[in-house]
Amino acid sequence: CGGELEEMSGQFEESEEIDVLERSFRIVVQKRQKYRCRCGGCVETAPGPPKLIPGGRYSIDFALEVALGKYAYHLPLARQVKQMRREGLAVTSQTLWDQLVGLEMWLEPSYQALGEYVLSSPVVGADETRWRLMGKGKSRSWWVWSVTREDAVFYRLLSSRSTQAARDLLGDYQGIVMCDGYSAYSALAKGPVQARDGPRIQLAHCWSHTRRKFLEAEPHYPEASWMLEQIGELYRIEREIREAEVSDRLAHTRERRQAESTPIVREIQSWLMEQRPLRKSALGKAVRYTAKIWPGLCCFLDDPRVPIDNNATEREMRTVALGRKNHHGSRSVHGTRVAGMFYSLIESAELAGVDPRTYLRTAVHRAIVSSGAVT
Repeated sequence: CGGELEEMSGQFEESEEIDVLERSFRIVVQKRQKYRCRCGGCVETAPGPPKLIPGGRYSIDFALEVALGKYAYHLPLARQVKQMRREGLAVTSQTLWDQLVGLEMWLEPSYQALGEYVLSSPVVGADETRWRLMGKGKSRSWWVWSVTREDAVFYRLLSSRSTQAARDLLGDYQGIVMCDGYSAYSALAKGPVQARDGPRIQLAHCWSHTRRKFLEAEPHYPEASWMLEQIGELYRIEREIREAEVSDRLAHTRERRQAESTPIVREIQSWLMEQRPLRKSALGKAVRYTAKIWPGLCCFLDDPRVPIDNNATEREMRTVALGRKNHHGSRSVHGTRVAGMFYSLIESAELAGVDPRTYLRTAVHRAIVSSGAVT
């Protein structure tokens, strides 16, 4: 109507939008009160907050920012240097590396305890993948070995993929190891079982790996479709077991597997014995692979604690593979050690449902305080 607008008291509309608050760096000045005795012979200074490196300039939270940037979000140190420069802080890659080394010193006991915790499980998963060690003018292939349980994972970076490397990973472990058909695990299971030292393990093998072999053969060998259907039935039963609301999970798993999965596995075994494919054909390789690891494939039928596959362990390897793609590997043997430690602690915190930053901060603070190095 052209009249003058008046404010409607208490009446308004709201809307939301996502905004960005830039990260900032600041210098925090800490003043520590001094005290002296009236005699003049004694001067004491109040203790300061925990310091990552005695006399160091960078805080624990700054170091954690660097560690999470590299090992949780896969940002190479050189890239972090560029980001920090744009945000007003001029540092070098060496400075950031020094913070990681400082954290390593305090987190080493947690890393060792994590390894012991993982290997205390009666059933673990094991897997390995390549890692590059870059020296001056050359690079070598190292290997990331992982061993997992339901709520934790432990990584070690070793120079080979040998049986000895598998032995170094598992130590004196006694229990069931879920793995693929790689020969190092088989050699380890056969060799030291009667020995006084070394791991004493039983192998459980992965149906997912078996399925992949027949999936590769299916385009050229239609008979592989039957095998894929039977494996699909095994996975259907496992899915129903997971989704069932029961008071005794292990008893329910044992009952369903014995009643439903065992007959399917027996049919698969009979089918395998009837096959006569060419040895070097895709179907021949799939059949031979399955027959070679058959006892391990049946392990889940007898023990309800054993999963049907090693997919949980392989999922944890994806983080390492992504880090390898982004920062290409490690530049020193010490770097492989640091990488294994941070990947282990960060991924285990995620599996346990704990914020990695909170976990690492708590672990570092407790280690420093318990040592008395708080100035």
